[in-house]
Amino acid sequence: MQEAQGVTASRRDHRLPIRPVGRETVQDRVYREIRELILNGDIEPGQTITIQSLSDAFHVSAMPVREALRRLLAEQALTVVSGRSVGIPALTRDRLVDLRRVRREIEPLAAAWAAARIGAPDLRRLDELVQRMQVAAGDKDGRRFVPANHDFHFTLYRAAESAALLSIIESLWLQIGPYFHLLRASENWHAANSAHRAILTALRRQDGEAAAAALRRDIDEAAATLETLLR
Repeated sequence: MQEAQGVTASRRDHRLPIRPVGRETVQDRVYREIRELILNGDIEPGQTITIQSLSDAFHVSAMPVREALRRLLAEQALTVVSGRSVGIPALTRDRLVDLRRVRREIEPLAAAWAAARIGAPDLRRLDELVQRMQVAAGDKDGRRFVPANHDFHFTLYRAAESAALLSIIESLWLQIGPYFHLLRASENWHAANSAHRAILTALRRQDGEAAAAALRRDIDEAAATLETLLR
């Protein structure tokens, strides 16, 4: 409950699945790698990370890490905790309501566009991810569910074939994605995967309206559960 209210815990430098970064594209690569850690739930609410720990993990100097963090702070994906430590911003009820309102307008649009464009390889990938999430939800295994959930949604959004729309959605997920780990104490993961199956069924029929409606339901149910946790 405290995590959901934005109280910062003191878990520092949690082991992260980080790979050394090639120096030829160091600044952009560091930025993209940290974004992926956030989007995949590898940096959780209440966890703090330091510039030094990221520099050591990426095998780079502090300068590109500072630049990447500066960009992520501007995008409200991270916040300064203390000194050289950063973490996930607190999720207030007002912020949750605002993110839900924007997401339910933007993301279903991508689903509707994807329904007219998606091909067989992406449909097979989405089916595989639905099965993976079903097993993870049964085991209440957030370490498997959250990345698969991210992969499902962004396979769908990329199928819309709109770089501009994808960029907006990525910005929204940087702000809400880390809090999906809090849903592990609820039954939302089963409800979410039910919505995922409905999305997949609609995509197979090329029914953009139904895909958008199922995605809107997914967003609404997750937001309602998070709001309950915030209380």
